[in-house]
Amino acid sequence: MSAASAFSPDVRPAVPGPPMSAPPPCGVPAFAPLRVRGGGGRRLRRAVWRQRRAMAAGLALTAAALAATGLGGGGGAAGARGSSGAAGATPDDERRPVQLVSAPVRIADAATVRLLRPGDRVDVIAGEGPGADARVVAKGAAVAAVPRTAADGSAEGGALVVLSVPRNTAVSLAAAGISARLAVTLC
Repeated sequence: MSAASAFSPDVRPAVPGPPMSAPPPCGVPAFAPLRVRGGGGRRLRRAVWRQRRAMAAGLALTAAALAATGLGGGGGAAGARGSSGAAGATPDDERRPVQLVSAPVRIADAATVRLLRPGDRVDVIAGEGPGADARVVAKGAAVAAVPRTAADGSAEGGALVVLSVPRNTAVSLAAAGISARLAVTLC
């Protein structure tokens, strides 16, 4: 043999003999099934709990947004706005948004009108005569505009003010202005 072949790892001497067989099988002992505690079940419960918290937070934010915008319904501010309307209002009228119109109203006391500014809220009261009881024609009407009066204008005829009210309240104001003297009180 040469020196190169003696050190070669690929060359092995042949061993005569019977072929090698597999080792005899050994038995696996029987054992009870393993139960792992706190594994995947805990992770699943945590994920469901996080999802519940996220859902609750989302519902709370939605409720807060609806309360802030007034879209939640119920007897809140929307019910108070519609209360100055006609007595024969139907339940469908309460659900519809109130459409406001501008109603010019002549107030008997011109000095009172000079105290008003746009954005003020007033109640309009109609007085038929000295012996008659006064009645409230409009509650919480918003002052839209107070026209300027001439410096030499007389205060006997009263003063004009423009109110922003629902349409049916505007009709009541116009009817009351024909037969009665109107006064305002600041809300």
